[in-house]
Amino acid sequence: MLSILFGIASSLSWGGGDFAGGLASRKVGAYRAVLYADFFGLVILAVAAIFYREALPSNNALINSLLGGMLGSFGLLILYYSLSIGLMSIAAPVSALFGGLLPVIYAGLTQGLPTGIQFAGFAFALAAVWLISQGEEGFHVSKLADLRFPIIAGVGFGGYFVFMHIAVGSQETILWPMIVSRLGGTVLIFLIVLARREALAVPRELRSVVALSATLDLGGNFFYILAMQSGRLDIAAVLSSLYPAATALLAYFLLKEKITLSQQLVIGLAMFAIVLITI
Repeated sequence: MLSILFGIASSLSWGGGDFAGGLASRKVGAYRAVLYADFFGLVILAVAAIFYREALPSNNALINSLLGGMLGSFGLLILYYSLSIGLMSIAAPVSALFGGLLPVIYAGLTQGLPTGIQFAGFAFALAAVWLISQGEEGFHVSKLADLRFPIIAGVGFGGYFVFMHIAVGSQETILWPMIVSRLGGTVLIFLIVLARREALAVPRELRSVVALSATLDLGGNFFYILAMQSGRLDIAAVLSSLYPAATALLAYFLLKEKITLSQQLVIGLAMFAIVLITI
């Protein structure tokens, strides 16, 4: 039950982070929005490390954390880029679907198969992930290349889920893997921004939004790690991948964006999936 609660908390936090990050990316572009969120998150973790002294994990855990962080940040960058070029109804559901699907496959190979009812819950949850981000225009793919960037983003997210599970799944440590993963992602995105010769300064009017995005993204990472440590990887990853629902709800309440009847039904489908997974 703890794993389920932490997984839901992770999806809510990540959904809020994506909402704030999306607002920032409209002003400064996807590359700098991801860089700012990663850097601010790294600062928050560095401050936390001063007050919370945690023993260093093994070198293997640190390497896997580094790889996971780089894949996760790269996936987020590709997702934001997909959103910026108008693939909004495709990018969010496809990336979240692949982000949740890969850990399910990995967990089945390494932790054994879940129960039949849990499998049904996964199917409903992934279906909800697929449908929740669709607007009134529905899911339209004009050419196969439209799926390229969302799938790459999803593989990045799925890679983050798996590598962080390898890093901390059997250990008590949390802070150092988060620091190392965030450091890897920050350095990668920083090099990309430098190569593009984009400005590095954070606009004053966006600092609060960027700080909020970074904090919520860290919260999603934190709850995901707790979900992994207290239960199965597939349950933690699938529930965490429901973050598009949180983003859609925030857009409804704060930006007054319309939630269609089909999206309301899908939110109910996601809740039903959670019930099945708990059985």
